[in-house]
Amino acid sequence: MKLLSQREVCLGRKCPRNIFAPAQIIVSFFTSCHPALALGKMVTVVTKLVHCFHLRRRCGQYTMNQEITKAKEKPPFDRSSSQDSVDELHMEDYWTEVENIKKSSENRQDQEVVVVKEPDEGELEEEWLKEAGLSNLFGESAEDPQDSMVFLSTLTRTQAAAVQKRVETVSQTLRKKNKQHHIPDVRDIFAQQTESKEKAPDGTESQSVRTNENKYQGKDDQASGLDDCEKKLIPLVPEEAPASETDINLEVSFAEQAVNQKESSKDKTQKSKGHEAPIPNFRVPKDKTGTTRIGDLAPQDMKKVCYLALIELTALYDVLGVELKQQKAVKIKTKDSGLFCVPLTVLLELDQRKVPGTRIPLIFQKLISRIEEGGLETEGLLRIPGAAVRIKNLCQELEAKFYEGAFNWESVKQHDAASLLKLFIRELPQPLLSVEYLQAFQAVQNLPTKKQQLQALNLLVILLPDSNRDTLKALLEFLQRVIDNKEKNKMTTMNVAMVMAPNLFMCHGLGLKSSEQREFVMAAGTANIMYLLIKYQKLLWTIPKFLVNQVRKQNTENLKKDKKTVKKLLKKMAYDREKYEKQDRSPNDADVPQGVIRVQAPHLSKVSMAIQLTEELKASDVLARFLSQESGIAQTLKKGEVFLYEVGGNIGERCLDDDTYMEDLYQLNPHAEWVIKSKPS
Repeated sequence: MKLLSQREVCLGRKCPRNIFAPAQIIVSFFTSCHPALALGKMVTVVTKLVHCFHLRRRCGQYTMNQEITKAKEKPPFDRSSSQDSVDELHMEDYWTEVENIKKSSENRQDQEVVVVKEPDEGELEEEWLKEAGLSNLFGESAEDPQDSMVFLSTLTRTQAAAVQKRVETVSQTLRKKNKQHHIPDVRDIFAQQTESKEKAPDGTESQSVRTNENKYQGKDDQASGLDDCEKKLIPLVPEEAPASETDINLEVSFAEQAVNQKESSKDKTQKSKGHEAPIPNFRVPKDKTGTTRIGDLAPQDMKKVCYLALIELTALYDVLGVELKQQKAVKIKTKDSGLFCVPLTVLLELDQRKVPGTRIPLIFQKLISRIEEGGLETEGLLRIPGAAVRIKNLCQELEAKFYEGAFNWESVKQHDAASLLKLFIRELPQPLLSVEYLQAFQAVQNLPTKKQQLQALNLLVILLPDSNRDTLKALLEFLQRVIDNKEKNKMTTMNVAMVMAPNLFMCHGLGLKSSEQREFVMAAGTANIMYLLIKYQKLLWTIPKFLVNQVRKQNTENLKKDKKTVKKLLKKMAYDREKYEKQDRSPNDADVPQGVIRVQAPHLSKVSMAIQLTEELKASDVLARFLSQESGIAQTLKKGEVFLYEVGGNIGERCLDDDTYMEDLYQLNPHAEWVIKSKPS
């Protein structure tokens, strides 16, 4: 009798669904074994069977007492009626996709493997500080770390603890290596924050960096000495939990929320151990100052957001006891032409010569377009593979003819196009989720709650390189369109997640040999991560308000520092101080009455308008007033082509969503200018 494979055991294809009961595993195994089976293989297969059982139990699918009754009560898996929860589904689609990938790999041309560097702990933390924009806390520039002082002054307690931990590790490593350049003591770095707080001018005080020994202060104490605008920028720990468990609070640091909720979450986890509830429908409550999405901020502010996001992600993982390791790929020679096995950045450079401004690879766009042309109602779309030999031939033909425009797309069947799309993703020399953060994405499955998993994914999406993030967004939007037709194509969110997860997380090009056992352990976790990426893609492309507020705080502090420098310079040059202060007044203060904003629209016929602020006035209302007065352009301008921007003050530039309440935002940034313009491509 043929011995059951691990995947067959997992799927329950050739054995009853209650095979996962321990006694039945042993019986099924020994009754199916060939008498001459070697002892070593017997031990291996028994290990796999028992491991399979434990994974099922860990996922909350089976328990010792419930297995037999579940097998009788639950009908076989039906794609058309299944619930979107990894705990309610077999992993059939996942393992089928893994088999298809392995078969296609047999015909794949050998490509040069990207070597992943495994740095020591000190090098890892030193690289982390560079990525977080804090490289001048150590090394040759450590003697004058003033540029980082303002940045550090805006960190929350948990963020500061994460930085402090890395600085200590780097300092110890440098001392061991007997480095000659200045090595700062972490106590000196954070002591400077206390000094700057004590010496702050005009009776104000910056938000100091708080270490692990500090306790939260009351809301009134934290905000003492600050004006109304600055009070709004300080990320405070909520006194009470959000109104709903399904609300994602973007106003307070995720790591700070984790500290507050750790004990209660631990109790809940212990009570619900062995049975995980279905994934709830999370949502982001409306914010009166407007939701900020990736792409809404000016590059200089987005850079600061990325620094803060890395620190926040690290702090969150630290609080929850999950190891966060960044990988670094050693640069090697890769293909500089073609379509498959070409780095994203190289591919986009080639595409931009053909179509300026391209942000998503042209071949990627064309494959999605070809799939959609065949109709998204096709049953088994993305799940049913194209013939391996045909796919190989299509790849070679595309490589030769795509850019010449000579390729015959009519010859590409819908399932072939889907297979080519998945092949493109997994054959990238460096993974779509990036070498640096692939392990961090995988580690998301180890976070205790679904809400914390979403928070971590939100930060990871922000940290992705632009080319990776844009391509991932296009992929997720396409997958959602497939799911919208699930009644006919039988592809629910979880079905699609299972099919796509191996293509994003099994990275052959990194030279990381993945054992069958490791793949098995990762299966349910990566399918769950893929599920969250698809279902909550809009939420994940939102920049949390607490990060934007920290950027505002940094900009405010930098502006104060710059003004001090200018004042000293003017004093040395014997200029009249009163004259300077008159020149320094904001146009809003001098020209516009209180409660009125002046909106500029340099590209419209009505170039300027004074608008009275009211409690109900939204950004969409401001746009409507301008567009209603357009004459010639009015017929060509459509909603979504021009936007209202907040420019200057405590932000570089920010595109406002339609539901932004202007009076609330004005109070947050009273010195901003308001400009109507189109978004840069």
